[in-house]
Amino acid sequence: MNIKSRLNIRNRFVILIDLLLTIASVMGAYALRLEGTYFYFYLPSAYWLIAVSLIIKPMTYYLFGLYRRQWAYASTNELKLISMAVTVASAIVSAVMIALYSAQFFIGFPRSTLAIDWVLSLIGIGGFRLSMRLIAESQASGVKRPAGRVRNVLVVGAGDAGALVVREIQKNPQLSLRPIGYLDDEQAKQKHQIYSIPVIGKLADLDHVLNTRPVDEVIIAIPSAGGRMVRMVTDICRLNGVPSRSMPGIYELLGGKVSVSRLREVDITDLLRREPVQIQNELIGASLSGKRVLVTGAGGSIGREICLQIARWGPSELVLLGHGENSIFEALLDLQDNYPSLPLQPVIADIRDLPRLLTIMKNHRPQVIFHTAAHKHVPLMEANVEEAVTNNIIGTRNVVEAAGACDVERLVMISSDKAIRPVSVMGATKRVAEMIVLDAAFRTGRAYSIVRFGNVLGSRGSVVPLFKRQIAHGGPVTITHPDMKRYFMTIPEAVHLVLQAAAMGQGGEVFLLNMGQQVRILDLAEDLIRLSGLEPGKDIEIDFTGIRPGEKLSEDLWDEGMRYQPTAHPEIFRVEEEETVPAASSLQQTVDELLRLAQDGEKVAILDLLDATIPSAAVRATPPPDLTSLV
Repeated sequence: MNIKSRLNIRNRFVILIDLLLTIASVMGAYALRLEGTYFYFYLPSAYWLIAVSLIIKPMTYYLFGLYRRQWAYASTNELKLISMAVTVASAIVSAVMIALYSAQFFIGFPRSTLAIDWVLSLIGIGGFRLSMRLIAESQASGVKRPAGRVRNVLVVGAGDAGALVVREIQKNPQLSLRPIGYLDDEQAKQKHQIYSIPVIGKLADLDHVLNTRPVDEVIIAIPSAGGRMVRMVTDICRLNGVPSRSMPGIYELLGGKVSVSRLREVDITDLLRREPVQIQNELIGASLSGKRVLVTGAGGSIGREICLQIARWGPSELVLLGHGENSIFEALLDLQDNYPSLPLQPVIADIRDLPRLLTIMKNHRPQVIFHTAAHKHVPLMEANVEEAVTNNIIGTRNVVEAAGACDVERLVMISSDKAIRPVSVMGATKRVAEMIVLDAAFRTGRAYSIVRFGNVLGSRGSVVPLFKRQIAHGGPVTITHPDMKRYFMTIPEAVHLVLQAAAMGQGGEVFLLNMGQQVRILDLAEDLIRLSGLEPGKDIEIDFTGIRPGEKLSEDLWDEGMRYQPTAHPEIFRVEEEETVPAASSLQQTVDELLRLAQDGEKVAILDLLDATIPSAAVRATPPPDLTSLV
């Protein structure tokens, strides 16, 4: 109620000033036009002009919204609005005055006063509102700074975002910040000033500026900046002992992605430390368009993305097979929203149920299968050996058998770099699953292939969501070992590789992605903290918890001594030598024995058999899991 009263009082005050300015502009127009000569002779027409203006102009200003604006925040848009309102009002007043003069309501009317009145009204109305903004800004600048030293800020980026940062700092002295300059690579901005703050160099000058000027903090005000540029700035700042943070994009602020725990929503690709891989659309389109496609594990991170990417190519039918009804339902909703005309078939089934799989494939007759269903969490599988065997090994055998029985043309199985020289149950079971697929490819001659991944950033169970959650809670970020390294890729990259392999595979291939060098988990965590606008060790602590059961310090994509060769895609390679696969009868016996041991709960015997079956495996040497160290 009080606020409304104050608003009404302010509006009445503005209208009153506008009325006084209207009278003053009319009298000023006559005085300038006549310069005192015959002033009194033309005074009756001046009274008419004042009366008409007092009626028409405030009404026009009201219709244009000039009394519903906060002029303390006036900008060029408000200036345009004032110009339009004054011009329209003056045009109406001029039309009325000319009509009245033609009807001889008064005699003697210098028409040029109408133009002069328009100019004076524009100056008066616009100047009054500009003064309101200037007064508001002077009051804001008069706010007493809190006690403590003012920190000097260097702004990276002299575009709209950088100017916004500086303007807000200037308007809010309570922040105890003082902008001392911008860095920007645009040549036209060099040695110019924005809001009285100079552009003092380019991004390449950052190290020199930090060493020669009293900079206490760096703000990266380029919301569209990629991870490489942000990382370069933060690395230089860290080496110079200067904290840095990033300004988010306005869309992130509006979308609610920015909270008090971070300044910038981190793009997953920022963490790769390499350029994302590209795909060859033509080859993929030819292998999927018009095909009946089935995806196992369609509710998982990889499976759902595979379905979304497949949908682009217009398959004749897409079957989403998964064990979790909620995840399949969510994947179905995503696909229906994006591809409403695509024939979708959600199927709830367990790949360990062979009769059910046979029924599904006989009903849908898929031509292409993407097998992504698997247990992949390394420490959890150490604690649940039997589940890893029945799901990853027996489930894969069931999928392959059902595919063979239904004459499926192509099958691509998702594997892991942990399947090479495995020390974990998860890696070992994935390696046996690889053997099953390759054996089927060699026996049948069908296009059954393997795709080996590194770690997938942002997928369920990966380190990035865990780190993000820990950062959001204020830390600490937990890492098993400072020298832990992994290959990384994004979910879209992983899916691109799968689709590419499906198109290129002729049968029995193991495809790999050129993922660059392995990345230290510690570097990844520090990047994620810095890209979130925080400082490792200061804002977020990092704790080392020790290597978990089944983990290696680094991973491999192929066995030692094996060679790889390029493919038609520049970022995809194929293992040159044939992978070691036991004889079909021997492999079948091994899988049957693993199933029996899993049903009987013989964990130790399972580990022994896995080590005996897989070259260079050392699963048995892995210590038993400590359930408190699973994450």
